[in-house]
Amino acid sequence: QVPLVESGGGLVQAGGSLTLSCAASGNIVAIEVVGWYRQAPGKQRELVGTITRGGNTHYADSVKGRFTISRDNAKNLAYLQMSSLKPEDTAVYYCNADQVLTRSGVRYDYWGQGTQVTVSS
Repeated sequence: QVPLVESGGGLVQAGGSLTLSCAASGNIVAIEVVGWYRQAPGKQRELVGTITRGGNTHYADSVKGRFTISRDNAKNLAYLQMSSLKPEDTAVYYCNADQVLTRSGVRYDYWGQGTQVTVSS
């Protein structure tokens, strides 16, 4: 069982919307900070935004006002709602869990496998 699994990626036209999901495994009890990152070909991985256990959010300037991060702690799910998508949003999107309480102890960093988002012009 992998710790984190992203889903919801796909192909969307510019100006469209897409919502990504991040599911934590049953072994994870709590996550202090969930982060969304993305990496385009030839570019470094960059932060999209974060959400704390208490629901406080932070967004990169490039997505502020267009993307919304949310989480459902009871269901071990986090979401990245994307709207007004631009071609430059095309990337592999990754979910990250920082400071994780598992049923066997504390872990400090988990990454999902990534999900591809492609925005066409």
